[in-house]
Amino acid sequence: MTSSVPANRLIHETSPYLLQHAHNPADWYPWGGEALARARSDDKPILLSIGYSACHWCHVMAHESFEDAATAQVMNELFINIKVDREERPDLDRIYQSAHQLLTQRGGGWPLTVFLTPDDLYPYFVGTYFPNAPRHGLPSFIELMKQVAGFYRERLADIREQNASLAEALRHMDHIELKQEVRLVPGPLDIARRQLGQIYDASHGGFGQAPKFPHPTHCERLLRHWAATRETNHPDTQALAMVTHTLKAMAHGGIYDQLGGGFCRYAVDENWRIPHFEKMLYDNGPLLTLYAQAWQATGETLFRQVAEDTAEWVLREMQSPEGGYYASLDADVHGAEGHYYVWDRDEIKALLDRPSFELFARAYGLDQAANFEGRWHLYQAVEIEELARQTGTSVPSVEKTLKAARKHLLELRAQRMALGRDEKILTSWNALMIKGMAVAGRLLQRPEYIVSAERAVAFIRSRLYRDGRLLACSKDGRAHLMAYLDDYVFLIDALLELLQVRWNSDDLRLAVALADTVLAHFHDPAAGGFFFTADDHEPLIHRPRPLADDALPAGNGIAAQALLRLGFLLGEPRYLDAAQATLVMAWENLSQAPYAHNALLLALEESLYPTQIAVLRGPARDLPAWQRLCQRDFRPRLMCLAISDSAAGLPEALARKTAIPGQLVAYVCAGTECQAPLLGPAELENLG
Repeated sequence: MTSSVPANRLIHETSPYLLQHAHNPADWYPWGGEALARARSDDKPILLSIGYSACHWCHVMAHESFEDAATAQVMNELFINIKVDREERPDLDRIYQSAHQLLTQRGGGWPLTVFLTPDDLYPYFVGTYFPNAPRHGLPSFIELMKQVAGFYRERLADIREQNASLAEALRHMDHIELKQEVRLVPGPLDIARRQLGQIYDASHGGFGQAPKFPHPTHCERLLRHWAATRETNHPDTQALAMVTHTLKAMAHGGIYDQLGGGFCRYAVDENWRIPHFEKMLYDNGPLLTLYAQAWQATGETLFRQVAEDTAEWVLREMQSPEGGYYASLDADVHGAEGHYYVWDRDEIKALLDRPSFELFARAYGLDQAANFEGRWHLYQAVEIEELARQTGTSVPSVEKTLKAARKHLLELRAQRMALGRDEKILTSWNALMIKGMAVAGRLLQRPEYIVSAERAVAFIRSRLYRDGRLLACSKDGRAHLMAYLDDYVFLIDALLELLQVRWNSDDLRLAVALADTVLAHFHDPAAGGFFFTADDHEPLIHRPRPLADDALPAGNGIAAQALLRLGFLLGEPRYLDAAQATLVMAWENLSQAPYAHNALLLALEESLYPTQIAVLRGPARDLPAWQRLCQRDFRPRLMCLAISDSAAGLPEALARKTAIPGQLVAYVCAGTECQAPLLGPAELENLG
């Protein structure tokens, strides 16, 4: 819509998604007291629309319906219309996606279209995308709205009955009833391994059928399982093979940006070739971590290259001048999905010399039929080694030619109309990328990635941390919205990872302060575990307690894992007790479907087999060599902290681990058991 259309109430918001709708003829409100009071006073149901700025079908519905004057007239006449950015308000999105699941018995998605009764805010009709004319078995949006509004006027008693049933179902979702005393055992770890093997796609890599999502949590579980069995006489090489096959398939596929690095959200086909083109920060942070760890575990050059290219994309396109990381890149340019990424063959042919083009065409599928609306989306069709064999040249020569060609194409692509970028900075997603940059910087010896992570932490400290509480979102200098469980626990997890790169007492103090806030405001001391929202958050129809992973790891699992590590590091029973109680609370869910609860499985693993924590003390100049010994291969059950003998402000538990003047010393503990101090490097090679 053009600015000639009068602005609605969204014009005062900071969310790019909400601002995209600020000049719709639909009379949108943001979620808040004004809209809810108006709905109650006018006795009008609420049309709640939830989406996000990089969502293709959100754009389609906006263009077809919300920008259409006739549709908007019906919306304004029959409903109070509220638009929500699901990335700013994951609490609302989580609740109403759950309601969609319960009411329709199928998964939801975006755009999420929900009709609420005005007095209690319960949904009485839910859906996702609706077209502007009947098609795909769906009614037109206008016809749907008239039917839904009529249902509210004529059958309110039936709606009340349904709402009561829904309220009971929502309560039951998170009801915790321990039928017997729970004893934590390793069974779910082995069951998860079997379950992942059953849904693994042996032909194309990944898990399940199309659409194919990256599922970094599945790969992380298998990688850790392999690492644990490696210490036995029966290493699970098949678990490692599933990880490497999946990571190679994604890296060669079109879900990965072959020119610029970074991953799109998912692939629409089982071969990973055609993606849904939006790039989300929350995918790329965990994938950066995973590829760096996979390189450490296997030495595969491809994994290192993917990690480095992804980190470079983040540095180039996704980090703000102030240090925070932006949320996402759009899938569309002028409503055309993917056109920023796809190519005409003649366009590439004109750019490259003939030998380079012929090699590039073989490598990236240009010698095959067009794969995206008459054009080509690049994927690696032939392995480098096979190309070298086919052309009678060396692998280094092939790599050099392809690298130069990719550089030329990336430069040309950068001249196209830029993709929309959602420049809001979300605390939880930033924490995922801080961890990714810290892991990649440490394992790949890339100090610029560490600097990037530190800049993002500094941004959160200065803009999103006030009076001991986090805020969830910042945009254009305005930080707002009370933070959620994920914001706190993902950031604790990231800070603990960053501490393994370089010691900073301020980072540890921040992690402790965040942990104390989580216990004070999110903890359920009666049943155990943590709610998604704080005890002083806006009251909503449901207070979720996330246990299963979805696109993000479950907050309860990350909370338990982070509290275990922090508790053992500092000797703090409160953290350990809360982590243990979380696992007990979640045990029934964890036992029923282990593979869907990887974050909790990580915590279970570290509860049963506590992480070894090696605290290295000594002169700062001598510590890096010992750190490298700790990091020589993939040892996920080892946490190594190098603290110079001049470090100040240490908590008591660390201050007792004193340095010996002029000498290195390592203090190694696992859980509550500690070894005698190590005065030589040889013993460090056997840790983890």
